[in-house]
Amino acid sequence: MEAYGKFAQVYDMFMDNIDYESWADYITEHLKEQGISDGLVLELGCGTGTMTGLLAQKGYDMIGVDNSEEMLAEAMEKKVESGLDILYLLQDMQEFELYGTVRAVVSVCDSLNYITEKEELLEVFRLVNNYLDPGGVFLFDMNTLHKYRDILGDTTIAENRDEGSFIWDNTFDPEKNLNIYELAVFLPREDGLYEKCEELHCQKAYTREEIEELLKEAGLKLMAVYDAYTMNPATEDSERLFFMARESGK
Repeated sequence: MEAYGKFAQVYDMFMDNIDYESWADYITEHLKEQGISDGLVLELGCGTGTMTGLLAQKGYDMIGVDNSEEMLAEAMEKKVESGLDILYLLQDMQEFELYGTVRAVVSVCDSLNYITEKEELLEVFRLVNNYLDPGGVFLFDMNTLHKYRDILGDTTIAENRDEGSFIWDNTFDPEKNLNIYELAVFLPREDGLYEKCEELHCQKAYTREEIEELLKEAGLKLMAVYDAYTMNPATEDSERLFFMARESGK
């Protein structure tokens, strides 16, 4: 089953509980504190382009990378409607390529948790370091082990709306720290019937220490870790962490 195929059509509707505008303000505040108020910024795992568009509105020259054609199709529709000048690239985070360096790289909505092998996540971090300007910054969030194991693990989430419905079954593997999502999406058709689409998602829970070690090995210098989208320090009860790292030499 393909991740983010048909679900891309209703992704934004079912993610309307995320306050993207506040997240964009938070990211922009951190970027400006580091002296980055304009210039090229890359978003990894940009999905339907909501965050990419918000950062573009704030004056950044945005590049969005995602490996789902369906998600990027939604992003392109938003781009046309908004008239924003955004470059979208259909690429895998583990092997993305740019023509030059960028001032900052961002990644939100636990996109990096989809990298399920430590060596693969290390390669992503190495690519980030490679494509950052000297002293450029890397801002990203990741879901925590606590969230997958104690909150999401072995639960079922379901929503029913006029525009579509979904059933989201979670299974957590404590040996591999993997959370498997079995997703069934029901989309209404013109004839009044519903089309059922099934997708499989898998995310990896990394400890804070593992992420910090991988950042260091990739040549990035850790600056701060927060309980995501707050200025509070990370704790064992944090469900999502927000990391700030800096390029410190190729």
